Amino acid sequence: MACIGRRGARFGRAVFCTIEGLERFAMTLWFTSDHHFGHENIIKYCNRPFKTVDEMDEMLIANWNAVVKPTDTVYHLGDFCLFGYDAAQKYFSQLNGIIRVLRYTWHHDKRWIPEYGDMLVGLRSKSGSIVTFHPPMVVLEFPEYGNGKHPKALVLCHYPLSVWDRKHYGAWHLFGHSHGQHIVGGLSLDVGVDNFDFQPVHLENVAHIMEGLKELRS
Repeated sequence: MACIGRRGARFGRAVFCTIEGLERFAMTLWFTSDHHFGHENIIKYCNRPFKTVDEMDEMLIANWNAVVKPTDTVYHLGDFCLFGYDAAQKYFSQLNGIIRVLRYTWHHDKRWIPEYGDMLVGLRSKSGSIVTFHPPMVVLEFPEYGNGKHPKALVLCHYPLSVWDRKHYGAWHLFGHSHGQHIVGGLSLDVGVDNFDFQPVHLENVAHIMEGLKELRS
């Protein structure tokens, strides 16, 4: 996987990654957002089917580990947990996979990300992998999903965008934040847990959904 950083006027630094060997990588790639671990009020705000925050946290962890293997890669698009660094580590240490988090120093994650600035050390997943942090916008490129001439671009951002890189060429956009309450249009998808039975969504499922959206919105 080759990655290039570029400056963006609004989001600071965006990362562009070209992923080779999709058949191998696709079997291990997941996307998710908006777990809100430890956030009792999110049960009420989003009408989640849990009686207590402990019940919610336990189900979110169990659902994650039911599909994500220790060597799988998961992109988390933000709003991971409500409290500080120690709480974040408590939750990460119970989750399988190689976890990559889009770094937002505002909204809910501001309570734990700023504590260590750009160098968040010591955060590890249940698999023992170091949790890595990435810019607020990441663009992945998948040659095997492209048209033979150009790779398929997949734009990740916590917030839903109305316009994104290569949208007019059929690029996909994955977002969170909205808890299933906002439809952007185009080939975009809210990958928050409220939209996917409280678990991460697989790349192949994303591709299947995008194919349906392409036919519906063309």
